[in-house]
Amino acid sequence: MNNGMLVVFSAPSGCGKDTVFKELCKRHNNIVESVSATTRKPRKGEVNGVDYFFVSEEDFRHMIDNDGLLEYAMYNGNYYGTPVKGVNESIRNGKICFLIIEVQGAQRVMKLFPDCVSIFLVPPSEEILAQRLYKRKTDNEQTIKSRLEIAKVEMTFKDNYTYTVVNDNLDVCVDTIDKILCDELKKRNA
Repeated sequence: MNNGMLVVFSAPSGCGKDTVFKELCKRHNNIVESVSATTRKPRKGEVNGVDYFFVSEEDFRHMIDNDGLLEYAMYNGNYYGTPVKGVNESIRNGKICFLIIEVQGAQRVMKLFPDCVSIFLVPPSEEILAQRLYKRKTDNEQTIKSRLEIAKVEMTFKDNYTYTVVNDNLDVCVDTIDKILCDELKKRNA
């Protein structure tokens, strides 16, 4: 019987973590993403309970007070957190449960689950990261500048992760992470 596995997956905004994750899901039917809760407003096309659980700050604080979150952090003026229940169920059911989270929360999870697989996705350069953020046209100028400043700080945490993968070529990046997952599963299920 295969055991589940927890994967902490982080990257600065604009590095392509969602795209990489979607490609990994095409290759593995046992990969699931933990749906995070957030106090930020939904972007166009985002669905509550699928992309995020969009909650009020009051509801978020209630989850904190009742130990309903594995981790949480403030990012760019909004709270983000990982509900405990879904993560535990996924791992118990033999799934590879991805936590696609920012570095503050990731540090906490890695302390709580030292046997988790942690992967930090980096851009080829700061210039390419800036181009990607501008190209997606989802944020205004001030938000993009803020995201770039946050990215500089986040990059200082990359050495805390088990693996660092550069997302320069999508196929190569996905192949690299796919190999990491396969190797880690073999170790756990040997």
